[in-house]
Amino acid sequence: MAQLKLILLDFDGTLAATREANARAYIAALSEFGVELSMEEYNARFFGMRCMEFMKSVGIESAEEACKVRRRKIELYPNYFDTVTLNTPLWEWCQMMRRGGAKVWIVSTGHVDNITNVMRYLRIEDGVDGIITGDDVTRPKPHPDCFLKAMEIEGCFPSETIIFEDSEIGLSAAKSSGAQYVRIEL
Repeated sequence: MAQLKLILLDFDGTLAATREANARAYIAALSEFGVELSMEEYNARFFGMRCMEFMKSVGIESAEEACKVRRRKIELYPNYFDTVTLNTPLWEWCQMMRRGGAKVWIVSTGHVDNITNVMRYLRIEDGVDGIITGDDVTRPKPHPDCFLKAMEIEGCFPSETIIFEDSEIGLSAAKSSGAQYVRIEL
């Protein structure tokens, strides 16, 4: 590997353990729209699904209604931040590398508002150089486009980049980017 210049971090499940908060916020939002789910059912059947696929699976067919649920989920999400934890060893390592000149980016399929709200709650919002979400690229993960975009913005090659990911979709995108990658399990 060439000199490390760029660190790309998935957010949910890699940098922050947000699974419970996301699940509770979705369950609460869906309840307001007449869809009842238990935590067990959400975890067993829907965890990791893309938003629109998830909405259709629970009977929310229209894009407009799905957007309403998603917006309400974002509003409710901070109510569950007490269940969120930071991957402190990874964060501290990234900050050490950043002090040495490396750039640190969040690259996630999560919604930017969710990410920035959690980062603010964890008091880490000043520790990254940028955020790219699936909304910022034409082809989100499992395609490598989001990782390649961060590399392009920073003027880095895959050989100068390391990616931290937790999901199979994210790992597939990381591998396709040509960069080194590390699987994280929180």
